[in-house]
Amino acid sequence: MLRDFIAIDFETANQEPSSVCSVGVVMVRNGQVAGTFYSLIQPEPNYYSYWCQRVHGLSQQDTDEAEVFSKVWQQLEERIADVFFADQLALDNRRDLIASIPFVAHNARFDEGCLKAAFKVYQMDYPDYCFHDTLRASRRQFGQRLPNHQLQTVAAACGYSLQRHHHALADAEACAVIALNIL
Repeated sequence: MLRDFIAIDFETANQEPSSVCSVGVVMVRNGQVAGTFYSLIQPEPNYYSYWCQRVHGLSQQDTDEAEVFSKVWQQLEERIADVFFADQLALDNRRDLIASIPFVAHNARFDEGCLKAAFKVYQMDYPDYCFHDTLRASRRQFGQRLPNHQLQTVAAACGYSLQRHHHALADAEACAVIALNIL
């Protein structure tokens, strides 16, 4: 059973994977939620498609004053380090330590693709994070017993009512519940 992990969800401004405009993270340590993180992000490229706006409700007005991905990721790394490695004084190898904690996402291919694309755009070294996919796990666990394997459907099957679907933190919270139930 997966007891330590980081559930993550990105929303994008347009069809480019690097255009992350918000991130939600739930840090689970010893099977318990130990911390959360949410931030708006100024996307790159910085424009919003009609369809993406319609899905998550964010617009350029929401992110004009937001930090760029590299700054948000630095804040997130510090938060993750506080949750998982507070007892270690020297965090010179923070990114390597964080890479030792698995990430979990629903349809991980999308979120991992966004993360890799944003790292590339900001010329950051990507540390080969390990991703687990609750969508794949749901298909194995529930098979045909569910009408579909969308996040809200799987969350409900795990006893969680997802209220704000496509809000990055709400989706990460649902993903964390799913992971604790079926991974």
